[in-house]
Amino acid sequence: MSEAILPGSTIGVLGSGQLGRMLAIEARRLGYRVHVFSPDSDTPTGQVADLEVKSSYDDLDAVAEFAKQIDVVTFEFENIPIDTINVVDRFTPVYPVGNVLHTTQHRIREKNFLQTAGIPVTPFREIRSTEDVQAIQEGELPGVLKTAAWGYDGKGQVKVESIEDLEAAWNELNCEEAVLERFVDFSDELSVVAARGRDEAIVFYGPMVNTHCNHILDLSVTPTSFPPSVVQEAIELTRTILTELEVIGVLCVEFFLRTDGKLLVNELAPRPHNSGHLTVDAHLTCQFEQQLRAVCGLPLGSAAQIRPAAMANLLGDVWQQGTPDWLQALAMDGLKLHLYGKQDARVGRKMGHLTVLADSPAEAAEKALVARRALQMKHGE
Repeated sequence: MSEAILPGSTIGVLGSGQLGRMLAIEARRLGYRVHVFSPDSDTPTGQVADLEVKSSYDDLDAVAEFAKQIDVVTFEFENIPIDTINVVDRFTPVYPVGNVLHTTQHRIREKNFLQTAGIPVTPFREIRSTEDVQAIQEGELPGVLKTAAWGYDGKGQVKVESIEDLEAAWNELNCEEAVLERFVDFSDELSVVAARGRDEAIVFYGPMVNTHCNHILDLSVTPTSFPPSVVQEAIELTRTILTELEVIGVLCVEFFLRTDGKLLVNELAPRPHNSGHLTVDAHLTCQFEQQLRAVCGLPLGSAAQIRPAAMANLLGDVWQQGTPDWLQALAMDGLKLHLYGKQDARVGRKMGHLTVLADSPAEAAEKALVARRALQMKHGE
């Protein structure tokens, strides 16, 4: 194992959204410098980094110059060209390694990896042509047609109920590859966030039970009331995935819990995850500090939970009636507000989140939803 990258070193981040911002905050707290690379300026990460480099991921000369200035690189989202990762790797270590990114940024590769590893997944079919669409039988529907690459938060996917819907969706997506996932009868959506260090040690958060709205995560709560057998199975499946992929860093595994009690893996995210944001306030070591510790070769921290917690996303929708009533929400006991520094509050855009700590998960969830509603109330209502 290579030597640890100690505080005082420089961390490079590919991608400049809120995940990079929260990673940079933890890195600065531990005494690291942070350089960020992305096509944008005045970004959530750039606002708290030591240096913000604006350039295209396809500008490999700029990528090389960026890599020469830093001691280790990680990424905050998976839609980064693999050629970019390969150039960085010539000059400085990248974690998770490029093979992890290559697998998880493409739904067909990801699902085939999971199946080969013996991990239960939602039934799916690979779609690469009109002939593949025409080969689908009515019994394989309803489902969701998703682009194989470059999709997140509900983008690049269409629900289909019939063969006619499927044909229209294939034309609408207008992509070279897609995957048709059959609907499953599930009772809950849950996730496990885990970190694996260079020494192969693993720590786990969760499961978190998640509620989505319009394909975007709305609310995450932990601990859950799932039976111990479900919790243990989710953790062991996550352990297998981390080990088989040889992840160094943080990875989130999203699950469906079927009505018959069986778990199916839905998706992987090779980085900190929205459902793990509550770890910043509710756990001894948050997912972002774990990412930093893992990629730098430091011992992983304790993932022990301090109190029950709930996280509610703040989308641009909250701003549509004007500036949110921050005073009203911040008056709530146990509430923490996290804003990402984004200026354009578009509908559906993640602008921040609320975390509430309470005596029970149910109380935390209720308070988080009440606080979010309060943000949209006019003064005096």
